[in-house]
Amino acid sequence: MQPRRIVLATHNAHKVEELTRILGPALDGLELVAYDGPEPVEDGATFQENALIKARAAAAHTGLPALADDSGICVDALDGAPGIHSARYAGTRVDADNVAHLLEQLGDASDRSAQFACAAAFVDGDDELVELALWPGTVLSEPVGGGGFGYDPIFKPEGLSVSAAELRPDEKNAISHRALAFGVLMPQVRERLVTS
Repeated sequence: MQPRRIVLATHNAHKVEELTRILGPALDGLELVAYDGPEPVEDGATFQENALIKARAAAAHTGLPALADDSGICVDALDGAPGIHSARYAGTRVDADNVAHLLEQLGDASDRSAQFACAAAFVDGDDELVELALWPGTVLSEPVGGGGFGYDPIFKPEGLSVSAAELRPDEKNAISHRALAFGVLMPQVRERLVTS
């Protein structure tokens, strides 16, 4: 039997790679295909709204069921910023610029608690699902580690003594916000696309 095709609504190569590894066995019977359509305007007020905007656009453009996620870092001392603006926080979409800007904004604040948030969405016609997960931790005073991407070098997950950028991909993919959100979403997706 041919695997059921499902489009991943992102142009971010890091995210495609990471999600393919995260989803692993959950993709059994499904074929993840890249999205080559236009990027929608992400004008939602929450991670959930933006994830659904992306999934709806990819589903409409391709005619396939679509997966999308919207994620970012929320820093308590910055009232939850950068939040949904994480990817463009410094105005450049360059990871190193965003990290530097966040550290500058945070300064020497004593409260460095933060969490990565991820909303994972699925859209297939009128059928829509979205799940939100949080990965708590703290913001380090400077970048550490060469792995991961985005804010990983300055994020120390709760209960660990290393930054997210020091984790091996398989370690990060077992516990990250993205893994948590898709871990809840994918059984529901499989129920609709594989076992129905």
